[in-house]
Amino acid sequence: MAGMVSIPSRSGFLRARDAGEKAISNSLLVQAVLTDRTDWRVGLTASKKIGNAVARNRARRRMRALARTILAKHACNGMDYVLIARRDTGLRPWALLEAELTKSLGYLHRKLGVAPQASAPGDTPQHNRSNTVFPSRRGG
Repeated sequence: MAGMVSIPSRSGFLRARDAGEKAISNSLLVQAVLTDRTDWRVGLTASKKIGNAVARNRARRRMRALARTILAKHACNGMDYVLIARRDTGLRPWALLEAELTKSLGYLHRKLGVAPQASAPGDTPQHNRSNTVFPSRRGG
């Protein structure tokens, strides 16, 4: 993929919220939904609950950097991802942000039943578990 493609309209964000799945961590809320597109897209949101303009802009910059580094490696084609900032997004250590996003993406991909593509020819992501059976975590 040449670069990140952003979700251009509010309807894309609403579709991710209403028809998709979500994963919540301490510093991010990630929503994902399957689409009929051939590429993946990303949307970023930081509401006024995060703080003033400085805090919101810092959170958006950090989420954009996460999308370039982590999401670009682990994203599946044909999906829209929405990253929603939480109060800790601008202050959390970078390594924790990366770990939380990676874990959230793994959870969402399993929940939606998709396997991430390799980022380069012959390169297989370590978390590609398409042949693994995941037992239910519910008791009974």
